[in-house]
Amino acid sequence: MAYSELIKDFNKIRDYMRQFYVYGFKTRDEYDAKSARSYDNERRRIESWLGDYMSFRQEPSGKVSFISVDSAEVDANPLYNAFKAKSFTANDIVLNFCILDILQPGVKLGVSEITDLIDEEYMSAFDDPKVFDEATVRNKLKEYAKAGILVSEKDGRKLVYSRSEDTVSLDDWQEAISFYSEMDPVGVIGSFLLDKMQKHPDLFSYKHHYILHALESDIICTLLDSMTDDCTSSIKVQSKRKSIVKDYEVIPFKICISTENGRGYLLAKDCNSRAFNMYRLDRIQSAEKGAFASRKAELMESAEEFTSHLWNTSAGRERTLNHLEMTLHVKRQEKHILQRLNREGKQGYVEQIGDELYRFVIDVYDATEMIPWLRTFIGRIEELKCDNPEVERVFYKDLETLYAMYLKDGGEGDAV
Repeated sequence: MAYSELIKDFNKIRDYMRQFYVYGFKTRDEYDAKSARSYDNERRRIESWLGDYMSFRQEPSGKVSFISVDSAEVDANPLYNAFKAKSFTANDIVLNFCILDILQPGVKLGVSEITDLIDEEYMSAFDDPKVFDEATVRNKLKEYAKAGILVSEKDGRKLVYSRSEDTVSLDDWQEAISFYSEMDPVGVIGSFLLDKMQKHPDLFSYKHHYILHALESDIICTLLDSMTDDCTSSIKVQSKRKSIVKDYEVIPFKICISTENGRGYLLAKDCNSRAFNMYRLDRIQSAEKGAFASRKAELMESAEEFTSHLWNTSAGRERTLNHLEMTLHVKRQEKHILQRLNREGKQGYVEQIGDELYRFVIDVYDATEMIPWLRTFIGRIEELKCDNPEVERVFYKDLETLYAMYLKDGGEGDAV
């Protein structure tokens, strides 16, 4: 079959784009695909959308292709292009233009009338006309009504269709849509709206531009739909360390986005256990809306309690709280350190215990997640205590490594 830019299965495209961009830079022989031809077809398809951002380098093992994006120089997420290519048939194109031409503003018609007009006024102009039955036309009308392109309503006992009215001036919302399209987890919607504008200037630039969330846009939309209607979701999640996919029936509560790296997570409760979990969105392969979750309202308080004791996303294997206390020496002119503790310390609190001495106290499920943050206070920490022994072991081992690096042989070192 000849190569086509259009796609049918977005899950396959998502996987290829992650292999190129997220998981990193495999050669043609290293890529775990059905065939080398499949690899070449998908690579060409991605290059047709992202040609200006594709690069390659020659490795001993072969040519490695990858996506290279300087976030400081792009004002629009290039990965949205993947959602703007979709397979269609010749019949889809014919029906699209015929239906929209028939349903001029103010016109309301039923399925039979539209089918007759297509046959008599459009197909009759061809020597070898296509023939569309009512079922085919009805399915297309339902599809467009679901997408919001058309409106269906009852006229007596008959169902009639008409064009949706578009009274919104997108130009008045230009700045809001432009910002939304790059910052929101489902900003791809804003990208489609921007495409409808005749011209839109580059209004924003971003110091930290996390573009990878674009690949989960369709999954997030499904999960948000489930949350809005208080329904369950069936999700397929790829295992972290094994190439296996697990099925879960969950009650979704929140979409959480990391301010550190832009990675997205789903907070949900597994219907088959009592546990709340954080599922990485880039490991969810698909999501489907399920049945009404009657217990969601009563579980909301438990979900809030669970997240109130998370530092990042881990609840630890034992799911028990770790108590941590950190005593710091903060000089009078270093009020910014106290501000940092209060701003970044999440559910923890700060108390003064002496002249220029302060104690930071917190209870979290997995205190090992705090270690990178704790390291930023080295030089001011007087004492660190945690009932999770792994935290103290790693932290003090780091100090010994620093000591050996900068103060070996009794020297004063070069560190400032």
